[in-house]
Amino acid sequence: MKNKLKKIIHVSLKESALIEEDLINTFEIEINQSTQSDHGDFSSNIALKISGKANMKPLKVAEIISKTIQRPEWLRKIEVAPPGFINFYVDDRTKADLLISIIEQENNYGSFPANSQDSILLEFVSSNPTGPLHVGHGRHAAYGDSLAKILRKAGHTVSCEYYINDSGRQIDILILSVLVALINKKESLLTVPNACYQGSYIGSLTEVIPKQAITEINKLSLSDLKLKEADDDSEADALISIIKASIGESVFEKITGAVVDKMLKVIKSDLSNFGVEFDHWFSEKTMIKHSKIDLALQKLKTKKALFNKDGAAWLKTTDYGDDKDRVVLRDDGRSTYFASDIAYHADKKERGFDKLINILGSDHHGYINRLKGGLASMDFDPEDLEIVLMQFVTLYRGKKKVQMSTRSGEFIPMKELYEEVGIDAARFIYVNRSYDQHLDFDLDLAKEQSNLNPVYYIQYAHARISSVMKEIEKKGYKNDHGLGIKNIGYLDSKHESEIISMLQKYPDIIKTSAEQRAVNKLSNYLKDIAQLFHSYYGKQKFVIDEDETRNARVILLRCVSIVIKDGLSLLGVSAPSKM
Repeated sequence: MKNKLKKIIHVSLKESALIEEDLINTFEIEINQSTQSDHGDFSSNIALKISGKANMKPLKVAEIISKTIQRPEWLRKIEVAPPGFINFYVDDRTKADLLISIIEQENNYGSFPANSQDSILLEFVSSNPTGPLHVGHGRHAAYGDSLAKILRKAGHTVSCEYYINDSGRQIDILILSVLVALINKKESLLTVPNACYQGSYIGSLTEVIPKQAITEINKLSLSDLKLKEADDDSEADALISIIKASIGESVFEKITGAVVDKMLKVIKSDLSNFGVEFDHWFSEKTMIKHSKIDLALQKLKTKKALFNKDGAAWLKTTDYGDDKDRVVLRDDGRSTYFASDIAYHADKKERGFDKLINILGSDHHGYINRLKGGLASMDFDPEDLEIVLMQFVTLYRGKKKVQMSTRSGEFIPMKELYEEVGIDAARFIYVNRSYDQHLDFDLDLAKEQSNLNPVYYIQYAHARISSVMKEIEKKGYKNDHGLGIKNIGYLDSKHESEIISMLQKYPDIIKTSAEQRAVNKLSNYLKDIAQLFHSYYGKQKFVIDEDETRNARVILLRCVSIVIKDGLSLLGVSAPSKM
């Protein structure tokens, strides 16, 4: 419909000769759906845009354009409104076509044709497997999964990936934490180093250590482990070195494999129960095993993209807007995390993905230019990488702010949150605010079953419609789809016109939400359509004897139900038929 209106305005501009013909294409013809029924179904501000070039007031320009338009049959009326808007009213047949289209397409309404040439790899969560996911990760999970669903509905080919950082120092510290907990199970023989992870989950991880490894651990000299270095990190590194030397690298690796596998099972289970599934789980350790980091470094050396300084190899990321250059190979020959990032993102492109989207915490702002620089250094277009920076979550229990820290063990697991408030409430509240805004998660509101709780308010609209349908069936009225479509003209109240206009917006909401990565635009839309329905429900009767009006209203209710259910499904939220 918007494209049809753009075309007739374009023709009108040519015929009216208000501005020179070669200037017409320099102005974008915007068509907006009206939010108020007395402003028509659609409006355009083109008169305001070109009035300067036409050397006359916008209202006069709008009047000339409207009179020049050759009105098609489906365009019932055209009105001009100050200061220069052109309002368009479409006929009942057009509205009927919309409602028929929604009912015929059901959950495909608002979908765009798939574009296999536009493949996206969406990476999100990617939390180190050093502890369970906390409530902050929950926001990443809910947003990432919903964005993937919206992008697919908008026609994109999307794969979701979780990067497993299962190698390096943080994993060694996790194993140190588990081994100290194992040794202290009999009695508190060791002081837990400050650098260790100290959550209650650490104790459960001791149960997966292989028996053969436990025998070797029991041989450890506790006196060697009771050292105190100058700082926490040095103490942890020294203890890791002592343990590896005492039990052997192979035994340490077996323990690492068992503990990380257990931790990943917990993470995967928590995400799956939250309705979040990934197409790929990409292991850093596997990347190392297949020499992908070494190959990436070799390519950079061959291209002479690295420079040496203080015995280390550096990439000049300042050429790509980074605040400083970055080390990729340390002076002792070990590769850095940045080297892993370069190899990983090059691998993403080598797998054939056109667009890479990473969802990262807002504290990773400094990563943007270095990651783009790393991609460019491997001969890929840095603009193929898009970084979405997710703001933090603050959790409140009542008026008390809950502190979260994975190392102190005082964090609130994501699983605990969604088990307390419910998956539907958790997922909706997580995406109900723009990703670039801080989120205060109100536990009390999430559990409240009232109109103040947005997800309850939307779900209740869907349930109310189901209740109306059951009541109509219970009364023995015949549901005549053809009669309803034939009498769409009966849907002429202000509420009905506004609901039809809102239904028509759904495809645009999908497109805009996908393009702007703005999942909250969909959640806001669902709140708006639920509000319109509840207001309509309070003013109108649906279980009535008059067949023409009743069946027409049933058509409208079915369409509202379809759109609410589909929109909620994109957010990972259910649409109950009874509440």
